[in-house]
Amino acid sequence: MERLKRVSLREQALVIVRQAIVSGEIGPNEIYSASALATRLGVSNSPVREAMLTLVNQGILEPVRNRGFRIVPISEHDLDEIGEMRRMLEIPGVLALIERASDQDIESLRPIAAEIETAASSGDIPVFLEADRRFHLGLLELGGNTRLVETIAQLRDQTRLYGVSALAEQGTLQQTAPEHFEVLDALLARDASRVERVMARHLEHVRGEWAAEPPDATPARQEPAGPA
Repeated sequence: MERLKRVSLREQALVIVRQAIVSGEIGPNEIYSASALATRLGVSNSPVREAMLTLVNQGILEPVRNRGFRIVPISEHDLDEIGEMRRMLEIPGVLALIERASDQDIESLRPIAAEIETAASSGDIPVFLEADRRFHLGLLELGGNTRLVETIAQLRDQTRLYGVSALAEQGTLQQTAPEHFEVLDALLARDASRVERVMARHLEHVRGEWAAEPPDATPARQEPAGPA
């Protein structure tokens, strides 16, 4: 994990811990103490513990009395449900931008798409995940539905993208990264069928490749954990 900079330590801790969970760096079957993670991040316990409690409230972590926190187990069925909900909510939300978003608004997301492509090329998973999150939530924010943005954010965070590291090593992320530009170009063309097609293909990759349960997954050794 990278060390934190002094801005909002709680928010930075939340971003980094969330990325570590989504990418699989913080794995299932292990118990993590706020103090141990705070030491790794180079800050006091308080902002890390607050960040982890936020993830508890979001249903991503659960507290283990007097020991720390662990990831709430997620099954293939859970991932299928999350994928279905994202398709049901996110695709119509993006389609609505054909009428609601200006060309300027849509173009404002192109630099983030470029960040995603650069991170995919270099295999920088933390940067890739953070930029991908900003792109998709920023896209939905153009529609002005705050509840939709919050719902998709929570669904994204509940997904464990077990396959991202392997895909980065294989160079596969470089093949999917351009899909973000495709979404923008389809929106600028005001082509609804194209937008729907690209979004469906992109979300299929997220569920089918990025969030696939590792076939050789075995319970991990628990690391020593202090008080939560």
